[in-house]
Order: sequence, then structure tokens, then C-alpha cells
Amino acid sequence: MSFHASIITLFPDIFPGPLGTSVIGRGMEKGAWSLQTHFLRDYASDKHRTVDDTPSGGGAGMVLRADILAAALDDAAPEHDQRPKILMSPRGKPLTQALVRDLARGPGAVLVCGRFEGVDQRVIEARNLEEISIGDYVLAGGEVAAMVLLEAVVRLLPGVLGAAESHADESFENGLLEYPQYTRPQDFEGREIPDVLTSGDHGRIEKWRRDQSEALTRERRPDLWAGMQQKP
Repeated sequence: MSFHASIITLFPDIFPGPLGTSVIGRGMEKGAWSLQTHFLRDYASDKHRTVDDTPSGGGAGMVLRADILAAALDDAAPEHDQRPKILMSPRGKPLTQALVRDLARGPGAVLVCGRFEGVDQRVIEARNLEEISIGDYVLAGGEVAAMVLLEAVVRLLPGVLGAAESHADESFENGLLEYPQYTRPQDFEGREIPDVLTSGDHGRIEKWRRDQSEALTRERRPDLWAGMQQKP
């Protein structure tokens, strides 16, 4: 069973974009995952294909209509579809590596790319949309955020990136930031590869890498480090 992503968007031509290149694109070619876009304006019923309206109660901007988005969601994910329905939203819960792993174990996802001032709250509730954010900032729309989520998920699918152990030491996989990496040449502008890495002593190398990961996490992500200290 491959991972199938459905994207509801006002800009379907954006996809697959970067998702069609490199290892992620090759994963699609090999059938590890698939992507289908749903143009939101196709679900509008008026001659202008209107998908938004002014916010109730006043205010700037426009809001995506509940009925239009519901029609798109029902087409993309019929009642029997068990894939999670996700709204990319700056007010959503943070996208984490743990969440990415959970999604990668499933059959796929339906991703809603918001625009304008947001989405009518009633469709969020009626269609059980899970709001997810890729960071504490605001984009013009959810398309780039959806690509970020999909790239993070797809690279974990079997056969996409390579051997499973290639994931093990990456940042966030074990709660820590990844240790520094080096390769040839041995000397770069007077900077040498640390001796321990060329020692051949795998025990020392493993300890050095763990120490480096812990030091980087304490320095750059004290929130992650604090969480690690609370684990039994």
C-alpha cells in the first residue's frame, strides 16, 4: 500500500513542484507515494467560481466558505476514506518528527491549503480537520507548508531514502539535534577533521557524536533538552 496525498488548493499548478525532484520525486516514480490535486474553484457553483466571502462580524480580508471547502473535502475523501484530513494553519499544533512518523505509517493524508484570512470554523469542525503548523510565522497560503509536511513524511517511506538506519541519527529522531558531519578533504582552510572520527575506534566515535548532539541541543534548543531531562 502506497502513501496517497490529496491536496485541496487554489493553485494546483504549484504541485508537485519540489516534490517531483530528487529522492522524493523518484519515490513517486517508483510508486511509493502518489499525489492528486483538487482545484477548489471547481466546487463553486456561481459563474465567477467564488470560494470566499467577507468575514462575519466585519474585519479585513476574505474567508474560505464552508460549503465550498466541504464539497471539495467530500470529493477528495469520501466517507470510507480513513486518511487524516489536515488544514495547514499557523494556529495549528506544531509539525514534529513524531507526527511525521505517525503520518508515514498511514495510508496518506488529505491536505487543505488555506488562503486569505482563513477558513470558516464550521467546516473545520464538521469535517474534523486537524490543524497543523510548520512554524510560528504566517505564509500567504498553505501550499508551501503542505510541501514541507509531505517532504518530511515521504522521505520516511520504505524505499524512498534508502536504508532505515540512515534516519536513526538525524535531528529530532532521538530527541536531540544531529551531531556535526565531516568528509574529505582532511584539511579545509586549516580546519582538520576531528581526530576521533579517523581513529577507527567506533566506541569513541559513538560517544563523541552523542556528546556533540547533547551539547548542540543544550545550546540551540533548550526546550528539547529540557524535555529530554524529563524522560524516565
